[in-house]
Amino acid sequence: MRVPQMTRVIHDSGEGMQKGVALDIVSSDVNFPKGHFPDYRIGPNNQIIDPEETHEVVPLKEIVAKETTQLLEQRKRLSVRDLREKFEKGLSGASKLSEEAKRREAASLDRQVLLKKLRDVLDTLKGRVAGRNRDDADEAISLVEALAVQLTQREGELIYEKAEVKKLASFLKQATEDARKVAEEERALALAEIEKSRAAIEKVEKALQEQDSASSSREKEEIEELRKEIREARRIKMLHQPSKVMDMQFELQGLRTLISEKTQLCNQLKKELAMIKRLEQDSSKLFELEGSDTLGSQFCIVPRVDGAPDISSCPAQWYRVISGGNRELISGATRLTYAPEPFDVGQLLQAEIILKADKVTVQTDGPINHASGLERYVESLMKRADIEFNVVVTQMNGNDYASKSVHVFHIGKLRVKLRKGRSTKARESYSTTMKLCGSRGGGNAAACAVFWQTRKGLSYTLAFETDRDRNAAIMLARKFASSCNAIKSTVAADKVTVPGLTNAAIMLARKFASSCNVVLAGPGDQVHGGG
Repeated sequence: MRVPQMTRVIHDSGEGMQKGVALDIVSSDVNFPKGHFPDYRIGPNNQIIDPEETHEVVPLKEIVAKETTQLLEQRKRLSVRDLREKFEKGLSGASKLSEEAKRREAASLDRQVLLKKLRDVLDTLKGRVAGRNRDDADEAISLVEALAVQLTQREGELIYEKAEVKKLASFLKQATEDARKVAEEERALALAEIEKSRAAIEKVEKALQEQDSASSSREKEEIEELRKEIREARRIKMLHQPSKVMDMQFELQGLRTLISEKTQLCNQLKKELAMIKRLEQDSSKLFELEGSDTLGSQFCIVPRVDGAPDISSCPAQWYRVISGGNRELISGATRLTYAPEPFDVGQLLQAEIILKADKVTVQTDGPINHASGLERYVESLMKRADIEFNVVVTQMNGNDYASKSVHVFHIGKLRVKLRKGRSTKARESYSTTMKLCGSRGGGNAAACAVFWQTRKGLSYTLAFETDRDRNAAIMLARKFASSCNAIKSTVAADKVTVPGLTNAAIMLARKFASSCNVVLAGPGDQVHGGG
């Protein structure tokens, strides 16, 4: 019996693509053959201006900004990277479809072989049976043949799909390669343009630096010459206009006053900061010093914590802390308040309070500072023939003075006198028995008052107009007394100390006693060991 042969239907996949057909994979408005950025620029109303039409020198900064903008626009327009990513995704999808088609083709071949074997078995069975069974065998054979035809059709469809997938894969692969080439070309062009722009920028910057250095040297010379001319012109103008000089002096005085106020504020802040630090380190102390560490202020012992014992009736003693930790007793300073005098500049002050059976010691946060402009003020006073201050006599021989009229306190190079009008109240030459120091009394006017003992049995407490006049009077009197050798002196074998004078008074005193191995101390002051 003849067994009909099964055939496979093969469709023309059309894989032979026309080689002359180019793939349009990018935008048509991109000019890839051009190896550099366009040279034209956009004028008003979006008008394109070629470089040949204008001869204006365009700044380098504008050129760089324009080319950067063009690069960004070209990148947005091409979007080569996004295109390549899409092609790569499509290529991976095509590969998956190709693999799936191969699996289906293999399964189809297996089914064709099984159907052929089944047909052979049915033909063999048909020859062995007769009657009704033979009809059943014929029916089964027809069913197998119909199934074979369906499988052949399905196989043809799979072959067609495979051909389409191959075409798609080839197309996507070619597109990916083209996109990669375009991206590399554009990247190379962009890098070349960037390097070119960098080289141009460096060249321009170098030229600008050279030009700036050359011009700056010339400008400095010209400015220096102009400054010299301006100084000379100002000097000549001031010589002919003394009123301007006086105005400048007043302005300088105002500036000095402002600097003094700022210095006091700064010292006050420093003191508060040191006080806070001391409170954090030692919270057991009950008292502290209230006042500024500046000459012209006044210290007062006050309780630092609530519940501190009352010390208004307790005796106190003030000391100066000198080098080596020793203390120098301040004669007469036995109250809870004390106004620093020129002796105290550059030194720490201590106050010792006898509270029942205990001794409580308080100390300034730092050394006493100079008053701003005091030294210049003393030097200007020394140039005068007569040095006079307006004062008010508050006490005489320890008793309150009834009259509050203004007196004149005269400090000369040989003597000190106090007069009212034309009558002289007291006059005394510099001697070892004379004492002139800050007032040791209490009250708010202690910083502006002095204690003057002309001789035994006669003393005055004088109130000056300002603390600066008070301190200047003390410094001048001690300077003139030192030149007259009227200050008590002691001789040491290997060390000379000046515990009583300020730095300014020391300098003035040393002009007259630089060759003497002498210790200058304040009247009535004594040196005690540290305790």
